[in-house]
Amino acid sequence: MGLLNQFLFGVYPYICLAVLVLGCVLRFDREQYTWRSGSSQLLRRRQLVAGSVMFHLGILVIFGGHFVGLLTPIWVFDALGVPHGAKQILAMAAGGLAGALCLAGGLLLLHRRLFDARIRKTSSFSDIAILVILMVQLILGLSTIAISAHHLDGQEMIKFMFWAQGVFTFKPGVAAFVADVHPIFKLHLVLGMTILLLFPFTRLVHMLSAPIWYLNRRGWQLVRTTRRLPIKPEAAAPTYRDPVNAPWPNTSSAFKARE
Repeated sequence: MGLLNQFLFGVYPYICLAVLVLGCVLRFDREQYTWRSGSSQLLRRRQLVAGSVMFHLGILVIFGGHFVGLLTPIWVFDALGVPHGAKQILAMAAGGLAGALCLAGGLLLLHRRLFDARIRKTSSFSDIAILVILMVQLILGLSTIAISAHHLDGQEMIKFMFWAQGVFTFKPGVAAFVADVHPIFKLHLVLGMTILLLFPFTRLVHMLSAPIWYLNRRGWQLVRTTRRLPIKPEAAAPTYRDPVNAPWPNTSSAFKARE
């Protein structure tokens, strides 16, 4: 078990991060036409809008909470006077609401892809598979709330903070920080890293695209008028003889005229 824990939480994170970075760079460089999230909004648009809004709002809150909660140094919270227990309760409350919202939206999107024959035919295997994996990850994340309720002092969260920050700072022996946590937490961490591993090969890459160039793009306005405008000679299309209906010139008479 010690070797498995060392691999999953000491080696596997770097494999996932390396594939994430290199895979995204190579895909953007070689297959830019696949760097998108295929749209199916023409089919069952109302369910798509409802599910997409809930899913994306929830996932943004969850991502921001995990990013700030795990990668912010502990001394920053101590300097701000934020107790570890209060941080734990805030994470449980905000994460629970965002997770439930995201799960509800994701289930709507998954139902739409699985039970609408037209949408399912236009969906690839990876489209459905990554959505199923995300739903399982959300269920695991919501399941950790009941376990976290028994550790309101925030000490379990500190272990995850030490582990995540140790991974990004290449600290040796980081797997020891999560060696004794509950198995559901471990499953949640492993599946989360697996999502990073699969990220470059799925539609999730659209998360990295932000069309900020639209903000400074020059606008164009097309105006159609009902007034009759004169045709400019230089703009008029040239006319040619109709080779089918128009007769060919009498070549014999042309030759006689020359003579």
